[in-house]
Amino acid sequence: MSIPTTIAAKSAQSPSIASDDIIFDQLPTPAYVCDDEGRIVRCNRQAIELWGRRPRMGPDADRFCGSHRLHWPNGLRMSHAESPMAAALTGRVAGDQEVVIERPNGERVAAVVRINLLHAAEGGLVGGAACFEVMEKRPAEQLSDSQSDLEDFFENGVVALHWVGPDGRILRANQAELDLLGYESEEYVGRHIAEFHADRAVIDDLLARLSYHQKLERYPARLRTKSGEIRHVLISSNVYSQDGEFVHTRCFTLDVTERHLAQLDLQESERRSRELLEALPAAVYTTDRNGAITFYNEAAAELWGVRPELGTSYWCGSWRLFWPDGTPVPHDECPMAIALKENRSVRNVEALAERPDGTRVPFMPYPTPLHDAQHRLVGAVNMLIDLTHLKQAHRRQQLLINELNHRVKNTLATIQSIAHQTFTGKADEELKQRFEKRLIALAKTHDILTRGNWRGADIRELISQLIEFACDAGERATVEGPSVLLPQRAVVPLAMAIHELCTNASKYGALTDPAGRIVIEWQCLAGGTRLKLRWAELGGPPVQTPTRRGFGTRLLERGLTHELRADCKLTFQPSGVLFEMDMPLSTATPPT
Repeated sequence: MSIPTTIAAKSAQSPSIASDDIIFDQLPTPAYVCDDEGRIVRCNRQAIELWGRRPRMGPDADRFCGSHRLHWPNGLRMSHAESPMAAALTGRVAGDQEVVIERPNGERVAAVVRINLLHAAEGGLVGGAACFEVMEKRPAEQLSDSQSDLEDFFENGVVALHWVGPDGRILRANQAELDLLGYESEEYVGRHIAEFHADRAVIDDLLARLSYHQKLERYPARLRTKSGEIRHVLISSNVYSQDGEFVHTRCFTLDVTERHLAQLDLQESERRSRELLEALPAAVYTTDRNGAITFYNEAAAELWGVRPELGTSYWCGSWRLFWPDGTPVPHDECPMAIALKENRSVRNVEALAERPDGTRVPFMPYPTPLHDAQHRLVGAVNMLIDLTHLKQAHRRQQLLINELNHRVKNTLATIQSIAHQTFTGKADEELKQRFEKRLIALAKTHDILTRGNWRGADIRELISQLIEFACDAGERATVEGPSVLLPQRAVVPLAMAIHELCTNASKYGALTDPAGRIVIEWQCLAGGTRLKLRWAELGGPPVQTPTRRGFGTRLLERGLTHELRADCKLTFQPSGVLFEMDMPLSTATPPT
């Protein structure tokens, strides 16, 4: 065939650089023409069929070749800037070259490209003309499947890949790399790799290591995208060499930007958490799964009186540990050790931490195991509540209660003495004894309240003591009912009522007969908000309704109703007195 070897003017200066469109289009071989900058200005029908596409022309024309993609004979990608036309126009290569053309549908065709440079009449370069000789698919010349697979792996792999030459310039880059940085192949390939790194010292170190054929694995770096965004990456790279000569690098770039940002968020969260723990007034520390202390705040150091070494101190940072009774506690048996060894929280335990100066601090620990997303034990956190001020307040409160109890007893003793002096020489000795016993019953009730720090009294203890004091019924008294903490407001009125019933039973009722007995029983109703109590005398002498209401009767019938809002019923039966009471108990503890 014959291809024109001269051109009258550059394409930008002439409407056409082929004199006969019909002849050019009817050439029996694929052919095309570029101007001196590589822009395609003409191509025939056979070239379009070979490429499988029609190239762009005009100001934004395709450059150097109209193929969808080009490859070297070994199957590796060839950029259009490395094509035979580009090499011929830049004076780098002259002569025939073998290439592999890839069509948009993925089909590949091997061909030999022949290039002729075009010159103007005055001798200046104005372009180049190329024609293709399609190669037959002879077995020895076909691309191997492995080469094709390798090319597909390089181009379509999800991991960013690129080659860098000995001079630091990018020789190849796959689509994942281009997508990562937002560049087209023509904008990226051929430029120095340092242009895309945000830290010059990092890329200089990378290139220096590779120049000594060092292998890099997950080297952290920052790349700058076309839009100016910074991407955090890990680069793994080594050198491909032939006969010891540096040919190019093989670089895998892993984008870890999202993970890096997540790590920053985690670090910020941990920083805020540490600041929060440091600000807490309570002592807090953490350990790993083996018990090694990994963190403690200032409050913990103050409570212990020492600053243990992180990672080498175990279980607890205190100098010594003791139980409240003074028994020493080995550190590997402390509450934190138990929580980790048994993988459970420990609660309601008190201990003493001894400082190096010998002072002891009472505290309550709250060790709690920590688990990862798979519920595996990874450590524990412990909060130590200093009980020093609480213990001191409790001691002051106890002193105050004891003093109050002492003063009340003195007052009752004074009243008893005045009553004794008042009744001395009087004929009604029985009235005197009854009054004194009421005072003593009141004092005993006061003792029970004092032992409970005036929070209330257990109904069983209250009734049992009053029966023993007032009538000494022994086995002839049956006391049945759940343990209930009576509210403080109900203790004294109920105690005086029981005392009057005991006194009456021992003087006039069932206990005057050896066969007589008394039964006191109670139960909680309405979810523990009401108390129902029943007093029954059995086997005693016949009892008649009194003609005159005395102190005891008035107390049972009207006093409890007024003071405790109770429903009371007093009945005089032939076998003895029957007393029934139903009172609100909203502040009492439920039955156990």
